[in-house]
Amino acid sequence: MRVELGEERGGPLWATREARPEPIDPAYAALVDRDDAAVLVGTYDDVVVGFGAAHVEVLRDGSRLGVVDEIYVEPEARAVGVGETLVQRLVEFCRAAGCAGVDATALPGDREAKNFFERAGFSARLLVMHKSL
Repeated sequence: MRVELGEERGGPLWATREARPEPIDPAYAALVDRDDAAVLVGTYDDVVVGFGAAHVEVLRDGSRLGVVDEIYVEPEARAVGVGETLVQRLVEFCRAAGCAGVDATALPGDREAKNFFERAGFSARLLVMHKSL
């Protein structure tokens, strides 16, 4: 995932700011132990081909927002429903946790990811503008 997204427009800064720090194993282990987070794997023919992670954020007004931190499916396993199932289950987790909505991130050059989230019912609510110096 890091390699693939790191090559997209916006990817290098994403890799150093938003992506989980290396090594990622302890970061996921910490999420698994939290009640306000979910970590899922997606399988095809009993082989893990994807994963997704989300957490619940309490906003200043006390409402709750679900945040899809990461969702990734190996390129060879895309278009068979694994990603759709992962995002559906993450949204279900957020709904059950009392979230008013769910946010997910797509890099500006990643049209495939944007289309994926739009098919799942997401729409853009914020664009982050950046100027390299």
